[in-house]
Amino acid sequence: MRVLEQQTGLSRGAIFHHFRDKEALFLALAEEDAQATAAVVDEGGLIEAMRRLPERDAGWLGVELEVSRRLRTEPAFRREWQRRLDAIRNSAQHRLAAAQAAGTVRDDIAVDTLVTFLRLVHDGLVVHLAAGTPDADIDAVLDLVERTVRKDPYSDVQREQG
Repeated sequence: MRVLEQQTGLSRGAIFHHFRDKEALFLALAEEDAQATAAVVDEGGLIEAMRRLPERDAGWLGVELEVSRRLRTEPAFRREWQRRLDAIRNSAQHRLAAAQAAGTVRDDIAVDTLVTFLRLVHDGLVVHLAAGTPDADIDAVLDLVERTVRKDPYSDVQREQG
């Protein structure tokens, strides 16, 4: 709440004038983040969304971890939140299918498997950042993830020659 007061310049009372309680505020912040993530995935893909994670503040990481916890432990929350998860997954599937058709993403792995792989990397990165572990070269790791997903430009030539 302190961070929100500082960032908005509003008092706690003014903030709660717009939200009935902390739960409603949490859901509004989480919804806003889910929409922003879906927009980044639409525009630049899941890897681009991951590249932006280190810019996020600790408060956002807390929201992301709380959403993850609730998805795992609260079936009603999971049912309600599923459309947001589906929007991100659908955006990623669409981008990856188009990239496969264009020949820039591996076509030897199903799009659904690629999306699951990228979501797992994303979730692991969130946990890593939330733990405050500054030792990893995140850009180098994400470059590796991107090379793993992209199609090797020499693979078709090697198959034809092999």
